[in-house]
Amino acid sequence: MAVIAEPVTKPVSRLHFMLDRREVLENILIAPAIIYVLLLVGLPLLLAMYYSVSAYTIYNPTWQFVGLANFTQIIDNPNFLQTLGNTFIFTFGSQLLGLVLGKFGAFLLLRPFPGRKIVRALIILPFAVPVALATIAWQWMFDSLYSVINWTLIAASIVTREDAPNWLGNPYLAMLCVIIINAWRFFPFAIVIFLAGITAIPQDIIDAATVDGAGFWRRNYQIILPMILPIVAIGLIFGIVFTFTDLSIVFLLTMGGPVGATSVLGFAGFQTGIVSGDVSHGAAISLFMLPVLLVVVIITLRFIRRREI
Repeated sequence: MAVIAEPVTKPVSRLHFMLDRREVLENILIAPAIIYVLLLVGLPLLLAMYYSVSAYTIYNPTWQFVGLANFTQIIDNPNFLQTLGNTFIFTFGSQLLGLVLGKFGAFLLLRPFPGRKIVRALIILPFAVPVALATIAWQWMFDSLYSVINWTLIAASIVTREDAPNWLGNPYLAMLCVIIINAWRFFPFAIVIFLAGITAIPQDIIDAATVDGAGFWRRNYQIILPMILPIVAIGLIFGIVFTFTDLSIVFLLTMGGPVGATSVLGFAGFQTGIVSGDVSHGAAISLFMLPVLLVVVIITLRFIRRREI
């Protein structure tokens, strides 16, 4: 009579048992993201705080504690106050324009028309094109001699050749140019946000409002916009953070000119800390972004929480 041997169960390793626990597995999976943030965000922030309270320069790399003297000197500089104001104008002006363009673009793409799928695919190009190439193209469009905008205005007899605007030579027009370019880069992102929010609204709500006699504007501003406001606010946070710390458009288009009219905090910190070699003052300028962005994020998140309640 044959005897059937019972299968021998292998002992479960301690590591396998730990990975079966949800809290352990969650910590392991999120650890790379935490390490990434600490190395690429936390460490530079600590270095900036370290240099901002010192007299460190590339010409005199010895560390000497000076306290808040760098911040006091920066605040007393009228050029810094102009740069701070330019940063607010550049950030909120471009975000407002980008949101307006994104909203109307989203409503346009929701309507059926020939080639809508192609337009939806092409609308993302401003967000995908490298900023250097896009800014150089815009620079030719705003050129004082070869501007296609000026040539169009002259051909339409709106302005004369003598009165054609010098887009990058006038302080107000130069700021308008950098705002337009940044809004052009941001509005595809805004379109995606609005499309996601509008399509998530149940169609029954829109149909009920239409039956009750609500027209396009009432449906838009009393029903749709309040319902998608938390989603728009989250996108606005990302837009403000990226724009407030951005220096690429100003660096490539105007170099902060004319006469500092388009200089922003990111560009000023780069020019002071990297180009001029005054690392301590450059770090102090860059740290001015932190409290401003922190206040904006806190206010926006509290607004979203209230809307959800």
